[in-house]
Amino acid sequence: MIKKTLRISLGVSLVIIGLIGGLIPIFQGWMFGIPGLIILADYFPPIHKLLVWAKKKAGFSKKK
Repeated sequence: MIKKTLRISLGVSLVIIGLIGGLIPIFQGWMFGIPGLIILADYFPPIHKLLVWAKKKAGFSKKK
């Protein structure tokens, strides 16, 4: 239970840092936001759907 809570809080923290980084021009927010979304995709189905969609758009999907 503690491990799950720590992973979720890490994912949320990374997404927040990524959002802040998107507002600051010298900071690359996507470097933190994308890993945060990948972590959160294990626990939240809407984020998992977003990740599957993004992989399909980028051409990383196994199914064509």
